Amino acid sequence: MLIGHQKQWEFLKKKFELNQLSHAYLFVGADGIGKKHFAKELAELIGCKFPDLNVLTKKDDKSEIDISQIRDIQNYLSYKAYNGGFKAVIVDDAHLMNQEAQNCFLKTLEEPKGQTLIILVTSKPDMLLTTIFSRCQTIKFSRPNNLPLNPDNAKKEQEILNDLLPVINSSLADKFKYVKSIDFEKQDLAQILEVMQKHYRGLLLKDYSQKKIISILNLIDNINNKLLFTNVNQKLALEIILMET
Repeated sequence: MLIGHQKQWEFLKKKFELNQLSHAYLFVGADGIGKKHFAKELAELIGCKFPDLNVLTKKDDKSEIDISQIRDIQNYLSYKAYNGGFKAVIVDDAHLMNQEAQNCFLKTLEEPKGQTLIILVTSKPDMLLTTIFSRCQTIKFSRPNNLPLNPDNAKKEQEILNDLLPVINSSLADKFKYVKSIDFEKQDLAQILEVMQKHYRGLLLKDYSQKKIISILNLIDNINNKLLFTNVNQKLALEIILMET
């Protein structure tokens, strides 16, 4: 059963229906939010089940994905699909591919054979080669609202909210200073936006201007959509939202 990620699902489902699926996708987002499960559901949507679906993970006795595993995948993809349609490969924790494995995998991404769908799943995209990025379409995932929040994430969200509250309704200078202080290499903008959404949805239940809050929520939702499927200047996006608060 698919939990959350409806925007990503509708986007990819439409691409499949229009025969516009890319041959390679990079699913990026925090651990434990259902990216691999989503990838399996997408593979099933396009008709890929065993033996036309191969899920690659690191071996239990290894700390990384090595070149021998990539060569096995290349050999697997060299044969036609058993069911005559797509063949799909899901590489879970793709950032665990070592340098040799990533370089070897580039050939597969550059020269896909037949109807091939490759999905790289990662929570640490910065560990992948930039050439891997350029050959995949990135789809970003954030934690679904209906997914139980573990204590560590709950603590992190509270920390974000504690930093945000003094900034909301403050001067533009303070807002720009706050945005400038964020290291977006370490802090996910999607998580900040999620915290802001929860905060403003809560305010809707209180004695606040609904028109103003709905406008802010619509802006957050619009930027969130762009964040999922396009490259967004994260600092600028957050500044635009804060200017409306």
